[in-house]
Amino acid sequence: MYWEDTDAGGVVYHAQYVAFLERARTEWLRAHGHGQERMRHDYDMVFAVRAMQLEFLRPARLDDMLSVTAELSLCRRASIVFTQSVLRGEELLLTAKVRAAVLSASTFRPKAAPAELYEQMKALQTPDTEHQKMRNNE
Repeated sequence: MYWEDTDAGGVVYHAQYVAFLERARTEWLRAHGHGQERMRHDYDMVFAVRAMQLEFLRPARLDDMLSVTAELSLCRRASIVFTQSVLRGEELLLTAKVRAAVLSASTFRPKAAPAELYEQMKALQTPDTEHQKMRNNE
């Protein structure tokens, strides 16, 4: 971690985690061939965060080396949900669920992802037992 990420006590400021999570989702998309600029250009599509649930478990501090995970836990035609975590080595510091809506890049109105892109993204979805339990109880 850098000085810019911390408060006066050298603890990572809580709002910085949102930026860390955003970068991890962007890199996840890029690593799977779905860079955000490409989606905007090829599909007139962007993702907009609609909801975010964070659970802060332990603080990160100045000079900590962190890793941030991103997994696609739910893929629908007009929205996606990422399950994410922030770790210091093996120690879990934060968990997150991030729901993003699919929007038209030109109008910023909701739209369904094109079938081809939807099928590619759906194939990347990982099982999420907590989410499945919640859906089964609806």
